[in-house]
Amino acid sequence: MSMQKTVIVKCGGNAAVDVVTVCRNIAELRGEGAAVVVVHGGSADIDRLAARLGVATRRMYATDGMSARYTDPATLEVVQLALAGAVKPRLVTALLKAGVSAIGLTGVDGGLVRAHRRTAQRATVNGKRVVVRDDHSGRVTGVDARLLTMLLAADHTPVISPPVLAADGRPVNADADRVAAAVAVALGASALVLLTGVPGVLADPADEAAVLDVCEVPASGPPPYVGGGIGTKLVAAREALVGGVPQVMIAQGARPRPVHRALAGEGTRVILRAPEPTTGPDARTPTSAR
Repeated sequence: MSMQKTVIVKCGGNAAVDVVTVCRNIAELRGEGAAVVVVHGGSADIDRLAARLGVATRRMYATDGMSARYTDPATLEVVQLALAGAVKPRLVTALLKAGVSAIGLTGVDGGLVRAHRRTAQRATVNGKRVVVRDDHSGRVTGVDARLLTMLLAADHTPVISPPVLAADGRPVNADADRVAAAVAVALGASALVLLTGVPGVLADPADEAAVLDVCEVPASGPPPYVGGGIGTKLVAAREALVGGVPQVMIAQGARPRPVHRALAGEGTRVILRAPEPTTGPDARTPTSAR
């Protein structure tokens, strides 16, 4: 199999993403010689299982408006059960049915994805500003590309999800979009496609027709849009771009051939905002002009 083109597909946890359609399209990509890695979340399944088990679901909000799942010990168990026990088998079986040899992994398997465990952090939970000390989540710090490269070379398609492995050897939750970005960087992927339930980044969250063709993100600081979970996707996109991934698309996962359509430009292409030019008496002549 040709390894020249590697595409990372993040299949969102939004219930509006059509898993069967996505998997059939991945089979098309594989037939064209592309190496594909699938990364998935599963927010809908996590919330549904938490409700069945009587585990409260809570969100933490940072001062910049970004939010994350509050992963206390009980929620971490739910995350593992929902992703590894429900979402991943659903994706793997759909890929197998489409003719793709898929292997399901969590970030813990083989120490595939490592993270720095978050300790005490200030956040707003249930409308109150608190210091959170029991959140079992982490920031991704590395991906073992060797394991993925071996699987891809053997003609398999890895299907990856949280949890990931903290430095203390225990599992922690991590944002699946950012896991996908880290995988894309580690493999030197040609593209990262973040599939979600909306057509792309919306200038107006209430209007799905207001899709941006291109969204610029700053090299640091909060992204330009944070509502509806899009902020985390833009942060993940930035991490992929900074890491050298040349194309990052945010696109709808319910349309026919969603990955092909995203790679062709349908959806929102995320790019890094060019740095502001330096002016004034201390400005230096650009290197290219010297």
